[in-house]
Amino acid sequence: MNKIIHWGIIGCGDVTEVKSGPALQKAEGSQLVAVMRRNSELAADYSRRHGVPRWYSSASELIADPGVDAVYIATPPSTHMEYTLAAARAGKPVYVEKPMGLNTSECESMLAACEQAGVPLYVAYYRRGLPRFRKVKEWLDSGAIGEPRFVRTLHMTKPLKAVDGDYWRVNPAISGGGLFMDLGSHTLDLLDFLLGPVKDADGHASNQGSPYAPEDTVSGRYQFESGVHGTGIWCFNAYANEDITEIVGSLGSITFSTFSEQPVILRTETGEQPVFISHPVHIQQPLIQSITDELLGRGTALSTGLTAIRTSRVMDELVKNYYGR
Repeated sequence: MNKIIHWGIIGCGDVTEVKSGPALQKAEGSQLVAVMRRNSELAADYSRRHGVPRWYSSASELIADPGVDAVYIATPPSTHMEYTLAAARAGKPVYVEKPMGLNTSECESMLAACEQAGVPLYVAYYRRGLPRFRKVKEWLDSGAIGEPRFVRTLHMTKPLKAVDGDYWRVNPAISGGGLFMDLGSHTLDLLDFLLGPVKDADGHASNQGSPYAPEDTVSGRYQFESGVHGTGIWCFNAYANEDITEIVGSLGSITFSTFSEQPVILRTETGEQPVFISHPVHIQQPLIQSITDELLGRGTALSTGLTAIRTSRVMDELVKNYYGR
């Protein structure tokens, strides 16, 4: 058994500069040995700045590198399936950015390919590993709010004033939809981690005047297998920025922000308990550590293809009226 997992990155763009690339270097038992970007000058620059031994401008060459044990796919969603299937064919474990694919159908193909090849598939829903959300999980599991009854999410942002045609997050052919697919997925996956799988969901999506093609507002309701009810509204065309989720139980409630580094708050009849827990410098490191530990046979990964596809299914249901999924 390897004592170190040697990683290669496909797509060493902005997300890998601080969030994930250094985490692959700092996690125990993990080493980043190769990076790939289509622009060879940018790939070489990343390799030099981060002290990575090898760089490529071809994904197939990185995947074929015998010194690469596992592949991290940090490209936009439109190429997640293509590169996952290629890595699976090469017999290499895959860690892919979120959302997992453009839609549930792609996710199913990715899972099937990895299962057939006998390689694990992980997805970068890294909030599952962050200490502040582990605290929320601890409160829930200890019964601090009694039995959870319902959860509600409000996420709104000011509109994008101008959209470059190459801004991939609002190009459905590249992202799978609008900003909801990129941002809403984090909260929905976090709720899956905290409250368990959703058993059914429905929603409505529309564009309320934003200057780009996909939806800018999504509302939905869902029920978890545990019986907990949930509602959410995501509007990317509002007057202000706000992000708040509240889990209400029989004895109290827990409030947190998915994105803002604010205190998590426990409220009961005896009072309010705010707890501030800062994020790690490299925000994906706790998740990457859990993945590395699983690959080394000494732990269990916090986010897998099997958990991530559940989030994709919920998202598809919430925007089904807009895209006909």
